[in-house]
Amino acid sequence: MEYKIPDKIDSPVRKHVLETAKGFKTSWIDLGRALYSVWKDKLYKEWGYAKFEFYTSKEIGIRNQTAMKLLRSYSFIENEEPALLKAENVEDAAPAKIPSCESVNTLRLAKNNKNIEEKDYEDLKRGVFQEGKDDMEVRKDLTAMIRERKELEPEEAREEKRLVVIRRFLSTLKSLRMELESTKMLPAALTNDVESLIKRVEGEI
Repeated sequence: MEYKIPDKIDSPVRKHVLETAKGFKTSWIDLGRALYSVWKDKLYKEWGYAKFEFYTSKEIGIRNQTAMKLLRSYSFIENEEPALLKAENVEDAAPAKIPSCESVNTLRLAKNNKNIEEKDYEDLKRGVFQEGKDDMEVRKDLTAMIRERKELEPEEAREEKRLVVIRRFLSTLKSLRMELESTKMLPAALTNDVESLIKRVEGEI
């Protein structure tokens, strides 16, 4: 059953909780917007920091990995759902519909995933920006989509696996060839045989 928040909330406590929750959900967007400006304009250098990561760790107190996730997630919203960033839209949005940084980041990674078709991506996007799905739900949907596609296209999945194995084998052969050439542990004829095998394997890619 889907519950709908009433248009009028008489309880001051209930209203306070909603406003506090909204502030909590939108705080990462505000921080991402601010950090994006600092990073894009290199303002941290004016403040005495040689690198952006030094600024975020020393002054803001967050790891570089976290700072970059905020930057990328905010930038992704700017490109994919800019209307969400308008003040009036944020103000009117219910806290449950405001996406988390983690769910937006997962959506961002999914957009560049070759195993995700455009239709599937749009479904994920709708879940994040319109339904406010949390990261766990988005990841679950993403995993199901990838699994379903591989089941529908077993030949393609098998070919991908074959290429991975061949590339790994080729890398090992090239490393051995370099070692044999430098150490001269085997006759030159055998080293040449390795070179011939490398060329044959490259022909399989």
